[in-house]
Amino acid sequence: MDVKKYKVLVLAEAANPEWTSVPLIGWSYAEALGRLCDIHLVTQIRNKAAIERQGWVEGKEFTALDTELIAKPINLISRIVRGGDKLAWTVATAFQSFIYPYFEYKCWRLFSQRLKDGEFDVVHRITPVSPTAPSYLAKKLKSIGIPFVVGPMNGGVEWPDQFSDRRRQEKEWLTKFRKMYKLLPGYKSMRKTSSAILAGSRAVQQQLPKYANDKVIYMPENGIDTKRFTVTGRESLGKPLLRAVFIGRLVPYKGVDMAINAIQHVASLGRIRYDVFGAGPEMEKLQSQINSLGLEKSIKLHGNVAHSELSAHLKDADILIFPSIREFGGGVVLEAMACGIVPVVVDYAGPSELVDESCGYLVELGNQRQIECRLTSLIERIIENPSELIEKSKNGMSKIKDKYTWHTKAENTLRIYSWVLGESEKPQLPY
Repeated sequence: MDVKKYKVLVLAEAANPEWTSVPLIGWSYAEALGRLCDIHLVTQIRNKAAIERQGWVEGKEFTALDTELIAKPINLISRIVRGGDKLAWTVATAFQSFIYPYFEYKCWRLFSQRLKDGEFDVVHRITPVSPTAPSYLAKKLKSIGIPFVVGPMNGGVEWPDQFSDRRRQEKEWLTKFRKMYKLLPGYKSMRKTSSAILAGSRAVQQQLPKYANDKVIYMPENGIDTKRFTVTGRESLGKPLLRAVFIGRLVPYKGVDMAINAIQHVASLGRIRYDVFGAGPEMEKLQSQINSLGLEKSIKLHGNVAHSELSAHLKDADILIFPSIREFGGGVVLEAMACGIVPVVVDYAGPSELVDESCGYLVELGNQRQIECRLTSLIERIIENPSELIEKSKNGMSKIKDKYTWHTKAENTLRIYSWVLGESEKPQLPY
């Protein structure tokens, strides 16, 4: 495929190389596309300084739109309603749906003439990833014959019935009314007039209306930056003790307390070390749990670690114990696999789409007690048979290299551009 073939206007309201989660997805995806075709990134002004530190020049490689007139007051109201910025993410997403249209409005005002003049072949909206975010550009782009690619879209995983208590702890009261986003202006027109929709998870794929089926392509949300996470492995894992890690926010649905309960016996015997990287409202509660069990020597809460430094902390880990019960994407699972770490995840939602028995362990979903018991049995089995980690580690690294680097995902995206431009058949991606 010819380098620099396509001219793409990339919309990523959230795109920041120095942050994590969705902003890092927006940046990583855009940066990878920029290596294969001519792109111009349109993002929000809060990302400007970080992008310039990457050597990008505003006006040439990217444009930063100032939407603070709308964003600042709405974000303030959102934090008040949420009681901070750590929980109630469904509420936060709902408020963002009122901010984002202004971003697209400003984008259209600035780029409409350039689009009409044929300066760009394709417009690709990468972020927001939430399917609740409507688009008003889709219909406008359709009218001037410019293909509009949306995605990856991800979100909307149902709360497991067994964990309604954690839903309340997360202040996720709005999930009961989440489907009302389908009433928003722009919901139908985006799905009807876009050229391709990248479903970032099976959950989103199932949520999309039937009339959009012919334009849907499944492409998992996250990717791996090989500059940050080196694909190397070790021939010996799990000896002389099993070294486990957790990476993520310390909030109820991540289930770190379940992991601690599950490993308490082997931890008390000095058979496992569990290093927890991340911070959040559960941190004090988790430390009290560790102290009450007398496991301070075996389980350590490290707090937040800069994403750019994370791989250095993972170099000696054997497994990732990640018992999240409502994960949309599971980027940390891919990051672990890229480092040769074998993931242990609950068989539900995002992580279960990334992990199979060839490269990790799936713990059957159940109530808290059932998950803890299943996790206990599995960890004890791994401790007794650490050699089984070696093959899984190798398979995981191969899976990352073959499917989940940002470069590979960018190459697959060019196949999608070729399709929406009428140059080839709809691609069948290897996910």
